[in-house]
Amino acid sequence: MSEIFNRRSAMGVAGVAGGAAWSFIGSNPALAKLLEDVEPRGTDGILERLPTLDLESYDEFSTDTRVFINTKLTRAAESRAIELMKANGYGPNDEVPLETAVEILVNDPVIAFRNHSWQRLQMHMWKELQREFHGNYDMYMSEMEAADNSGPGVLELNPGCEPEYTKHEIHMQPGGYTGDPFAGHIYHYGTNNFYNGRNEQDERHVSLANAIPLPADGKVKRILDAGCSCGQQAVALKQRFPDAEVWGVDIGAPMVRYAHMRAVDMGVDVNFRHALAEDTGFPDGFFDIVTSYILHHEVTEDATYGIIRESARVLRPGGVYYPVDFYTNPRRKAHDKRAYRRIRDWMTYRWNHERWLWDYQNADFEGEMKRAGLILNMDAPKENMEYPSEENNYTIKRNRVTNIVGTKPA
Repeated sequence: MSEIFNRRSAMGVAGVAGGAAWSFIGSNPALAKLLEDVEPRGTDGILERLPTLDLESYDEFSTDTRVFINTKLTRAAESRAIELMKANGYGPNDEVPLETAVEILVNDPVIAFRNHSWQRLQMHMWKELQREFHGNYDMYMSEMEAADNSGPGVLELNPGCEPEYTKHEIHMQPGGYTGDPFAGHIYHYGTNNFYNGRNEQDERHVSLANAIPLPADGKVKRILDAGCSCGQQAVALKQRFPDAEVWGVDIGAPMVRYAHMRAVDMGVDVNFRHALAEDTGFPDGFFDIVTSYILHHEVTEDATYGIIRESARVLRPGGVYYPVDFYTNPRRKAHDKRAYRRIRDWMTYRWNHERWLWDYQNADFEGEMKRAGLILNMDAPKENMEYPSEENNYTIKRNRVTNIVGTKPA
């Protein structure tokens, strides 16, 4: 059947035919399974285009609006915060208690407009994406099921391994990372919006993968991407190290299913395991590199310490641990306590459901790395380090990222 039925051509016809053909395919799981690779409107590079022009147009509008909120509207809100704090006796760079910043700033109309616009836009974005994938459930589920046992790469699922803290709806994403069968789909297209439309070819993840330092002996046979979400960095790591065995681990089964499906579609040999980053199930000393990207601010403080210990355990002597998050920049180890940053953090915690933001801000990250037996890069001479700009939590320079590096003693 595959020799006489060109699935991509058929999907192209379905895309041209519009909503009627799209609904017909979605309501026929056998046909959807036959087609397997659902790309009704083709791809832009490695990004599969959204299935309808209406949804793609909405996504572009949403992204452009987010850019406006994150730039001009945010600058207006920050200027207003400086004015209000000055009227209350605080300078623009003074550290302010959270309660004080909230009391003075939370009800200001300019600041409230910025924060509520940001929040409502994100809620609406999630809802539109969820509507698409659930509205065509049979088709998308059949595509994912068809990829589960396909290669290259393997997918390991462990139903029931999710502790309660992993079920929180971080970023207001409906169902969170574990509770919606299309969490990977929704997360991928949603985070393209987060990146202001600048990561549609995984540019950020490629840059981070290229920045990871090598073990001193230069040997890279196995790599672990902990908290891999929808697999963008894991794929980028495989592309940088084509001869290495690359594993992505995430507690969201829908996340790793989508990550595996995407890697299979791209023809990239990456393995994915449904497991906790603090309990990966790999042997001692198995990996040459362990990395993660924006994982630790989304887990409890205890989980952060567990992930650090687990990373040290599965690293081989001489291996490198490279966790990238908001405060893993050696020159930005503490969170910003100025008034406007405080109100932004409060909004993020309260309304964007970053449940463990305070845990992460208060965690002794470097201390735990040392207690796990890792040697940190901030102990190296300063001339061997690169420094960030003030506005970024890390800086990419010449494919290098300013970030904590832990090395397991040889």
